[in-house]
Amino acid sequence: MIVAPSLLAADFLNLGREVEMVNTSDASWLHLDVMDGRFVPNISFGFPVIEAVSRVARKPLDVHLMVEQPELWIDKVAALGAEYMNVHFEAARHLHRTVQAIRDAGMRPAVTLCPATPVEVLRDIINDVDMVLLMSVNPGFGGQRFIPATIGRIERLRHLIDEATAPVLIEVDGGINHETACAVLAAGADAVVAGTGVFRASDPRAEIAYYNSL
Repeated sequence: MIVAPSLLAADFLNLGREVEMVNTSDASWLHLDVMDGRFVPNISFGFPVIEAVSRVARKPLDVHLMVEQPELWIDKVAALGAEYMNVHFEAARHLHRTVQAIRDAGMRPAVTLCPATPVEVLRDIINDVDMVLLMSVNPGFGGQRFIPATIGRIERLRHLIDEATAPVLIEVDGGINHETACAVLAAGADAVVAGTGVFRASDPRAEIAYYNSL
């Protein structure tokens, strides 16, 4: 399984050390959650911080924008050298145009869905994206409990993707632990975002290795 540790759960006083831990781990990507305090009721970190992180990160960046008008930040995310840019279906007024602009900027476009948004809304754009990120908690805060209904949503999304014969990855974010990671994998997910479970573990590298081995 692809594992993307979320920097949101890292020790912000020692970000360099935390990024280096991810660099030397079995993680596939480094997940960056950008929050604006408007689309979600929290503020995480902005571009000065993630620009600094991007200079030392050796894992591909998976940038998740929990912001209003995400299309305004495409060029700045691309300048980071990001692999994936995740935008929320609920925040992108002209989603197809935004997805095209992300790809034109040299990144892989991904669309994120909040827990109450039906996966079927992506039917007409599924062939234009490289990944769908399903939130398994309500976005905005780390450390929340996994929403069980996510399993059915993963299964429905996998069916939609297979029906469209689209090479699209399914990523799941929120409440990931050993039990829920196995459940989402069985349901058809390809990748997990793990924050608290990794950075607060006694041995973060071993925790990453576990998810990577699934």
